[in-house]
Amino acid sequence: MANKILIVEDEVNIARFVELELIHEGNEVDKAYDGREGLDKALSSDYDLILLDVMLPKLNGLEVLRRIRMEKETPVIMLTARDAVMDKVSGLDAGADDYITKPFAIEELLARIRVALKKKSGVTQATHKLTIKEVTLDEDRHEVIVRGENVELTNREFELLHMLMVNKNIVLQREKLMNEVCGYDYMGETNIIDVYVRYLRTKIDDKFGIKLIQTVRGVGYVIKDD
Repeated sequence: MANKILIVEDEVNIARFVELELIHEGNEVDKAYDGREGLDKALSSDYDLILLDVMLPKLNGLEVLRRIRMEKETPVIMLTARDAVMDKVSGLDAGADDYITKPFAIEELLARIRVALKKKSGVTQATHKLTIKEVTLDEDRHEVIVRGENVELTNREFELLHMLMVNKNIVLQREKLMNEVCGYDYMGETNIIDVYVRYLRTKIDDKFGIKLIQTVRGVGYVIKDD
């Protein structure tokens, strides 16, 4: 069965080019050229994936994404001309599954689409709790408890903490963490991981006085179960 993909992109030539490539790959494609039209289509129809530009007329892409996430979990890949780390973090925290910076190679975009669709079709089973230094991560409930207090984490923060706790006592390189947390072989600034580690330290290490995440200079991060 063909995947149904929505392209929300105000640059007509880019939208048409991507559309033709997706159709060639056997997908069904719908398009919208501004944020409001894109949001209406995203909420009124069921898509397997949405390609969403950040800089859109009428309603910007991040706001469109936030409103989509209030109702649906459709995989979303952000298209952006921005290179700033915080812009990318904002998109991921708002619920994006991935992002790609313009100008992009169509082969890379198609590869990321395949990864996102594969993740969507896969079934994962959470099986247990992980506890290290008074920090308990509950996979089934998707929550983190420290000394009886629920710590609110974004999806990316939770995934990063989970990765570090599952691999306790093993130093994980930034590149591996980026690949595992974001679901693709990331080519770019791995300092996004540094940003998420800082967030986790603020919410857990600093707040509760626990030295949970340790930095291994020049390599990456580790959680030690001492």
